[in-house]
Amino acid sequence: MSYENILLERENKISIITINRPESLNALNAKTIKEISSAIDELNEEESCRVIIITGNGVKSFVAGADIKEFSDFGQEKAEELARNGQNSLFNKIENSTKPVIAAVNGFALGGGLELAMACHIRYASENAKLGLPEVTLGLIPGYGGTQRLPKLVGKGLANEIIFSAKMISAQKAKEIGLVNEVFPIEELLFKTKELAHTIANNSPMAISKAISAVNLYDTEDGFETEIKYFGDLFDLKDKKEGVSAFLEKRKPNF
Repeated sequence: MSYENILLERENKISIITINRPESLNALNAKTIKEISSAIDELNEEESCRVIIITGNGVKSFVAGADIKEFSDFGQEKAEELARNGQNSLFNKIENSTKPVIAAVNGFALGGGLELAMACHIRYASENAKLGLPEVTLGLIPGYGGTQRLPKLVGKGLANEIIFSAKMISAQKAKEIGLVNEVFPIEELLFKTKELAHTIANNSPMAISKAISAVNLYDTEDGFETEIKYFGDLFDLKDKKEGVSAFLEKRKPNF
């Protein structure tokens, strides 16, 4: 399908979603959320797609936040609906995608932008990136999963500091606390992200899909039992047979 606020490219087993609203620093409005959600659905159905990258257009901003103009006059009921629809239609969908989603954070990742990056399975950032959750400066709190995903990534104390202070942190600081995996010069970011994506794309898509589901149950009562079940399930699938055969025959597997 065609999109207005995002660009969708396919490249040798990886697909790149570029949020394309540079005039508003790629802020998330309802239409953009809907288009990213549709693209995730589309790519999860494509067997040829193994890994998804999400990034922003330009060198200034990944996503500078939600488009405040859209909800400035909302009341309690409409605000709850906004948060619930956003989480269900996009942020949770990314986290539970059957294919790995990597955020290439190219600049500002604030509010909903940081929440979008945190919903992804892996985060690479450019050296100029600034990350934060400034919602309390508006009399609000993060509404797209920020209060839940940030403590899982950096711990409760640091999450509280970032949320309560509303301060932006540098990409290097984000790496030090585990919020992003790696930091690169802006001109290398997408290349390095694609490099990782291609490495992942050569591995078993069946195993990776199960791994996503298992890791998402980290630190829950069901985590270990789910891992055991998925480990067993994979023994009856073709990827395990190909992987083990390739190992024994000293060749690269063809998944």
